[in-house]
Amino acid sequence: MNVVLVEPEIPPNTGSIARLCAATLTTLHLVAPLGFKIDDKHLKRAGLDYWEYVDLRLHDSWEDFVKEHAQKRLLFFSKKALLSYTKAAYAEDAFLVFGPETRGLSQELLDANRERAYKIPMMGQGVRSLNLSNAVSVVLYEALRQLGKV
Repeated sequence: MNVVLVEPEIPPNTGSIARLCAATLTTLHLVAPLGFKIDDKHLKRAGLDYWEYVDLRLHDSWEDFVKEHAQKRLLFFSKKALLSYTKAAYAEDAFLVFGPETRGLSQELLDANRERAYKIPMMGQGVRSLNLSNAVSVVLYEALRQLGKV
């Protein structure tokens, strides 16, 4: 399983996701530009001392990531998607793609991948979005549940 963060902006979110990836043996892909330096103290603090256990892959841009992984099973997650994350058909080699905290994945990317774009339903009025690390946790554990890993 792979988690892909496209242009992440907030170091503590990325650090928490890195810890989650270490705990679930999930590869973490960070797609630049990043909103922080990879040696940011807040990033390291959120990831605690688990960074050595994270299979971390860095990509210079979305285009570079796609060149390398275009033939892979990419699943996109956004509050703007129509399908529930529980309806996704997860696979061991899936790439779970999430956008930046302040704007999410582009509408163009979601439109081009409508049949592979999923959301986490929110029932609360006035709630614009979930925290990125929480959203990744919800989706990753659903994928692992479907695969019989948890």
